Amino acid sequence: MSDNTIIEVVQGDITKIQADAIVNAANSSLLGGGGVDGAIHRAGGSAILEECQKIRNRQGGCRVGEAVITTGGRLPVKYVIHTVGPVWRGGSNGESGLLASAYFNSLRLAMENNIRTIAFPGISTGIYGYPKESAAKIAIDTVGNFLDTTKNDLGKIIFVCFDAESYHIYDALIKG
Repeated sequence: MSDNTIIEVVQGDITKIQADAIVNAANSSLLGGGGVDGAIHRAGGSAILEECQKIRNRQGGCRVGEAVITTGGRLPVKYVIHTVGPVWRGGSNGESGLLASAYFNSLRLAMENNIRTIAFPGISTGIYGYPKESAAKIAIDTVGNFLDTTKNDLGKIIFVCFDAESYHIYDALIKG
């Protein structure tokens, strides 16, 4: 991984993280939902939903593996990058590639918007049922590959784990 970028793992609430941007594990409608998505929409307020509605009107939502960007609203961030991860269907339906695309496209949007610090939740590991360890490995590998192969100005990438189990998985994978 890039020697210049700090990779950090924390356990906590992504809506309280101080960064340039946080990533929302959104659904394709972009209109909010449960889990991380619902928490971000509730904490960020109506400005996020209004921008999501404009994106929906313009392009019909967000496809799995893709990402879009909105204001951070009332959150302590400038932006929210909304990405749609895959629903786990056993692992033989392209889920790993789609999950990697969700992370990659979020990082690409970060670069396009001069974001230096970005925080990720565990995309697809809640109601979408992706096994946490497999998802964490894809997240870490995709971020590492992005940093190794892309000229970027990312200063810090934070993996924000809601629960202790996820924190220990990420921490062990990063420490290798």
